[in-house]
Amino acid sequence: MTELADFGFLNLAAQRLEYRMIGPRPAQAPTIVMLHEGLGSVGMWGDFPERLAKATGAGIFLYSRAGYGQSSRVSLPRPLSYMHDEATGTLKEILAAIEFRRGLLLGHSDGASIATIYAGSIQDHRVRGLVLIAPHFFVEDVSIKSIAEAKTAYESGDLKGKLARWHSDPDNAFHGWNGAWLDPRFRAWDITQELAYIRVPILIVQGEDDQYGTAKQIEAAQEECYCPVDVTLVPGARHAPHREAADLTLETVAAFINRLLRTHGEAQAA
Repeated sequence: MTELADFGFLNLAAQRLEYRMIGPRPAQAPTIVMLHEGLGSVGMWGDFPERLAKATGAGIFLYSRAGYGQSSRVSLPRPLSYMHDEATGTLKEILAAIEFRRGLLLGHSDGASIATIYAGSIQDHRVRGLVLIAPHFFVEDVSIKSIAEAKTAYESGDLKGKLARWHSDPDNAFHGWNGAWLDPRFRAWDITQELAYIRVPILIVQGEDDQYGTAKQIEAAQEECYCPVDVTLVPGARHAPHREAADLTLETVAAFINRLLRTHGEAQAA
């Protein structure tokens, strides 16, 4: 393919996916592929990608999954396998399309779960590590409670208006995520088995006051993984520490990434 522009769209089968590329391209340096949360998009990462690029010297690739941002819509209801479908289908195609050579996956919330599924299902030696921000490995009561509260905020509060700033079709974005998680059958969703097959270092960053998950998520990774698992609990942060405690989160994530890149002789010059 031609060299990636800074902004654009990838056309994959029936999907047209909004993306952004910051810094060196995959042929020139390691690439950090960023996977957004259940209501996220390219734009909702704010300036965190630029700051991470500067702190690591790596290229940063981020995209809006189908149904989010300016990407194409999805049919509703989403299948309850939507995170597995994204990890083993779309993400695999995206890495091929951008000619990914080596780097890390960085995911937030649903995006962290997708990164986990990918690394635990596909032995891709190009992936040197995972950064998981507020990951979900199984469903907790606190998760369902907060997601139900989000539905109320969307239907009778100001959440829909806020999401309309970032998504061309906020209904498609919201209901695709909310409907899946609130389906009673989704209670059985569990990806702890995938954790046991990951063979690269992991960093987990979680807010101490995360309203969508407890420390049991971290404990599951520590119990199931055979790879190194670093953990940072961020004081005063809830479900989005990269926004709520941006400096500490950036410092923690960049230090982990730079250590891995040095291990592979790929860190930027001091």
